[in-house]
Amino acid sequence: MAFNIALSGLNAAQTDLDVKGNNIANASTTGFKRSRAEFGDLYSSGLLNLGSTDTGEGVRVQNTRQLFQQGNVTATSNGLDMAINGEGFFVVNNGGEQQFTRAGEFGVNQEGFITNNQGARVQGFQANEDGEVGDVRGDLEVNTENLAPKRTTDVDANLNLDAREEVIREEFRDFDAAGDDISQVVAGSDSFDAQGDDYWEITRPDESTYTLGEEIPENSSAATIAQRLTQEDGLRVDATNQVRITDLTNIAATDEITIGTQTYTMDGVNNLDDLRDKILDEGAPDGISVDPDVSGEVLLKESEGNNINVSIQGTNFQAELDAPNNSGPVNLDTTGANTEATARGTLNFQVDRGYEIAAGDTKILDGNEFDGTDLTTRNPFNPDDPNTYNHSTSTTIYDSLGNGHELTQYFVKEPSTGTNPENLWKSYVQIDGENVGPDDSDGNPTLAEYELRFNDDGSLNGNLSDEVLIDNWTPLDAGGNPNGAAGPNPGGEAPIPEPPQSSNFVIDYGNTTQVGAEFAVNDLQQDGFSTGRLTGLDVTDDGVIQARFSNGESEAIGQVALANFRNNEGLAPVGDTAWVETFESGDAVISRPNTGPLGAIQSSSVEESNVDLSEQLVGLITAQRNFQANSKTIETSDQITQTIINLR
Repeated sequence: MAFNIALSGLNAAQTDLDVKGNNIANASTTGFKRSRAEFGDLYSSGLLNLGSTDTGEGVRVQNTRQLFQQGNVTATSNGLDMAINGEGFFVVNNGGEQQFTRAGEFGVNQEGFITNNQGARVQGFQANEDGEVGDVRGDLEVNTENLAPKRTTDVDANLNLDAREEVIREEFRDFDAAGDDISQVVAGSDSFDAQGDDYWEITRPDESTYTLGEEIPENSSAATIAQRLTQEDGLRVDATNQVRITDLTNIAATDEITIGTQTYTMDGVNNLDDLRDKILDEGAPDGISVDPDVSGEVLLKESEGNNINVSIQGTNFQAELDAPNNSGPVNLDTTGANTEATARGTLNFQVDRGYEIAAGDTKILDGNEFDGTDLTTRNPFNPDDPNTYNHSTSTTIYDSLGNGHELTQYFVKEPSTGTNPENLWKSYVQIDGENVGPDDSDGNPTLAEYELRFNDDGSLNGNLSDEVLIDNWTPLDAGGNPNGAAGPNPGGEAPIPEPPQSSNFVIDYGNTTQVGAEFAVNDLQQDGFSTGRLTGLDVTDDGVIQARFSNGESEAIGQVALANFRNNEGLAPVGDTAWVETFESGDAVISRPNTGPLGAIQSSSVEESNVDLSEQLVGLITAQRNFQANSKTIETSDQITQTIINLR
């Protein structure tokens, strides 16, 4: 009996040594789960042999149990290496057999499938053409083809326009002064009198007034008046002067005509064209020019509004003069009293809103409306002049061929209006520096401009703001010619239909605000991209495998599937750190990582073996001692038996 008991102990110790040796051998095996030998004692059982004197019959191996506690997670340089942080097993298809493993050393085979080191294909939830992961499970495959380009159909602009910005555009009404006191030819002497009823009275927006005529000296030129008037806020006045010599009669070679400070003889002058040529040949007076292209008269110009004096000398010499706004021609006649005249010049007014101007009892400008003159912008929006807009920002958009183009948006704060004071902005849009607004009468695109109106809390008023639909953009190449991409669909609608058939796209300002903070581009996204080649793979915590492309885009190619069992210890090992389900394990419950009891995926990492070498080495010594002790039992039993045999 002692021999049998010792033999059972030897067998148990040998099994323990085998289990611990296997654990030690797989201490560096990725995803390996250590085992433990479990033992039970043996007793003879029968109806009549149970009692306190039963010594037992030895030991037996009850179970070799695998322990599925998680091993340490170690980082790697392979983006497809995965470790499960928590419960679950990777699902792989090995030649048609469904297996389960914790070893996440994965790569891509020559066919593009994600596999482990044994060539088993990793199973997961597959993605459709739009990169959306569905519920269909199968072999995960990496498509190495280039990512097709996608045209831009939507630009989402999340900006803040600074409410503290000033209106930088200057609007005014432009008109020329009319009447007998400005731009007239005074015959015989300088007789301009700025006193009495001959004055200009300016009323500012605050109702204060200034009377111009009371401060202008007598005989002042238009240039002098303009210089004084321009000193007032809200006014800008330019002065010019011109006089036309429209008729010459009774010319003698000895006659003379004096223009300004220069005198010309009539020798060789038979008509007005001859006089014009003589002045051009001999040189015009200082500050005065002669238009060489006007025939049939002599057109004298002075660009600053200084007086132009004309006089004649001779026996019967006559000349006829005319100037803008004069009541009629002035005749100079050396036989009469009028041998000289002075042209006073013309004033051009640029008057800001809210100013009034009156000449005597006649009101020339009344508030914001006068004389049928339209508003003129002194510094209209110009994309090449940063002084004409408050803010700007740019981003890249893409045509149907994947070519990138620069979309630039400019923002200009508008003057106050009665319906929405202080909260009106205009957005101007250009692409590659070209206009993309509606065509003009010549078929050329105009500047695209849109009104953005904001509520008093700074949010965009979508009902009062324009819908920003760019529907007249023809993509051009570097030479300015159409590049072959899809062109515009003028009059199209928003949102852009799928699939898009034109270059139309929408700019959504719904998240744009106007508050008292610095201009900020909080987010500026567009949905287009150029073609791209595969550059790498990334895996999220949820097990979604993302393909990275050279154009900066990423696209989901699938999601790793994980399996869980009611009894992990019931799984049957099949080698290569893989298991298959059995009746004892229960059916596999397959779902997505990070759901239910399943753990998260840690990419570029693997799970190490959960073998503790120190523990196993100590256990190995214990198993060795057990083996030796059982051997001693056999040796002792042998000696006793030998003693009995040797009895005489």
